[in-house]
Amino acid sequence: MSARDTIAAAISAIRVPDAVARHRAFEFQAHLTKPAGALGRLEELHIWAAGIRREATPVPGAAEIIVAAADAGVADERVSAYPQAVTAAMVRNFLDGGAAINVLARQAHARLTIVDCGVASDIDDARLVVCKRGFGAANITGGPAMTRDDAEALIAAGINIAAAAAGRGATAVGLGDMGIANTTSAAAMTALYTGTMPRDVAGRGTGVDDTGLRRKVAAIERALQVNAPTPNDPVGVVAALGGCETALLAGVILGGAAHGVPVVLDGYPTTAAALVATSMAPACREYLLASHLSAEPGHRHALAHLQLRPLLDLDLRLGEGTGAALALALLDAALRIPRGMATFASAAVPDKQQDAVLER
Repeated sequence: MSARDTIAAAISAIRVPDAVARHRAFEFQAHLTKPAGALGRLEELHIWAAGIRREATPVPGAAEIIVAAADAGVADERVSAYPQAVTAAMVRNFLDGGAAINVLARQAHARLTIVDCGVASDIDDARLVVCKRGFGAANITGGPAMTRDDAEALIAAGINIAAAAAGRGATAVGLGDMGIANTTSAAAMTALYTGTMPRDVAGRGTGVDDTGLRRKVAAIERALQVNAPTPNDPVGVVAALGGCETALLAGVILGGAAHGVPVVLDGYPTTAAALVATSMAPACREYLLASHLSAEPGHRHALAHLQLRPLLDLDLRLGEGTGAALALALLDAALRIPRGMATFASAAVPDKQQDAVLER
């Protein structure tokens, strides 16, 4: 199947979440031994997942975090405080279990899949999933990040990776990213989709100083001017401005939704991938959960455009899927609560309505 056919098939397979299952989940919450709404967003998570999983009390299952790693040519504009070689070094660190995401994935009991979709050097390790089309994206200040064919191939690869995760039994997928300078491309896409000025969506990323931040804003402005992408052509947008990881993760979102699997976003680059995916298939937005609000200023604009409310606000800006791992643990808790709690009837606890009868 061609990349274009793979994308079309995934989009056509995305179903609207089951409203009946959501309603039944809402009603079930009312019978648990607690005041209505007392568990706040944990109740919302249960109801949201029930619609996606198409059952009122979904069984907590296995989670998988997919971390896409790639290099970005815009790093040549000195928009990062770290050299590009860090990308490959961190991929090796992920594979060896030494990064923050490894710790948090273990805590969330989530499988960790590391994907090289455009690292600037080859990494010979059987534990690594490799689907690169080249050694990273081109410098977007001088032209497109990649060809349209490469963008479609990476999106299709992401769809297949999500399908493989679902085939392994994953009932939720978290997204992560690794790539020096990838918040620059994320900011460029956010500026385009939200109509926000580059200076308002560009942050300090790895910790650039004021001069580095000015270079970053200028790079985004040049990229938008040189490439002149249009929001109604999402493949064109990711080809013009995206990182290779953006394209791949957009595919993971589409593939997760096509297989009825909730998809948990991490920070800024993964949310930029969601901007692309929802532009390709608006129905997949119902499958997205925003794990946290990044310290990157543009992340707020991207989430607002997607109409997603983040679960956490911890000033995270690491990426790797760290926020997604934390949210997956909360999602697991939200699904365990209705299956483990007693109901008013089973515990012989008077509920609000029964109290009113007793008082009379």
